[in-house]
Amino acid sequence: MNILAIESSCDDTSAAVLTERGMQSNVIASQAIHVKFGGVVPELASRAHQTTISQTVQQALNEAELSINEIDLIAVTQGPGLMGSLLVGLCFAKGMALANDIPIIGVNHMDAHIYANFIDAKPEFPFISLTVSGGHTQLVHVKTPFEHEILGKTRDDAAGEAFDKIGKVFGLEYPAGPTMDKLAQSGNTKFHKFPQALLREGLDFSFSGLKTSALYFVQDQEEGFIEENLNDLCASVSEAITEVLVKKLKRAVEQTGVKTIALAGGVSANSMLRAKTEKLAEKMGVSLHIPKITYCTDNAAMIAITGKMKAELGEFDGMEIRPFASL
Repeated sequence: MNILAIESSCDDTSAAVLTERGMQSNVIASQAIHVKFGGVVPELASRAHQTTISQTVQQALNEAELSINEIDLIAVTQGPGLMGSLLVGLCFAKGMALANDIPIIGVNHMDAHIYANFIDAKPEFPFISLTVSGGHTQLVHVKTPFEHEILGKTRDDAAGEAFDKIGKVFGLEYPAGPTMDKLAQSGNTKFHKFPQALLREGLDFSFSGLKTSALYFVQDQEEGFIEENLNDLCASVSEAITEVLVKKLKRAVEQTGVKTIALAGGVSANSMLRAKTEKLAEKMGVSLHIPKITYCTDNAAMIAITGKMKAELGEFDGMEIRPFASL
């Protein structure tokens, strides 16, 4: 089965082709226009998707050395995400499916982040997925394919949003998360102790207090303080965020008794989080799965593998499929 996948939930236009030989292409067109605004502007994102989606899909087909006539299934992000962005990808996919008489499957973007771990591996069920992105922070008990229980989630801001917003306070360009990760690698994690909310309470997360704390701390310092201590500041913030994530993950494993854990979402590319999770897995004697960096952030490859898994269960959709921003 040759699968064409399309992802356009936020500000990345992506298309991928999955065949029986594996992932043949995974093209991602990022939108640089949002940098000057310090965050994603929904209207500009949807317009950029309209401009790039056709050539992005064609490039994915070219790299896979396939034509649209050789595609057996189209998988497309149905939600959650920005409504305008979702509409562009879904309408394009429906048009291709209708014109070429190809079955279509709508994919939950958050499911896809979890099942990105199945692109190059096969985690054993049940497992706990720590799904961490700019919009979500969740501990998900994945019992069987597409049977999920959310054990904990953020009560306010997501971890990825905290990285980006605090990075903005430090004067870094959007998206600040990857830059903070690089700077933190040569910084002192003990430079300043930022708050770690709800550390001893349940499995929920909270990062809004951390953002406020970082803002007030910086405002109290003299001019030039951030520039002189940027690496240490980034390391201290990264320590505060990742420590909470890993300790909550440990608690979830203890409560469920699972033998497998996985990371998912854009923040799973963070080097400190990866290192701490690897240590946790070794200490607890559980297996760990982490997607390749290119499969952590928004991409169509994760939509393709999830579409394949849904197709194997016979879960196809019709032309009445529509986007859900809060799916």
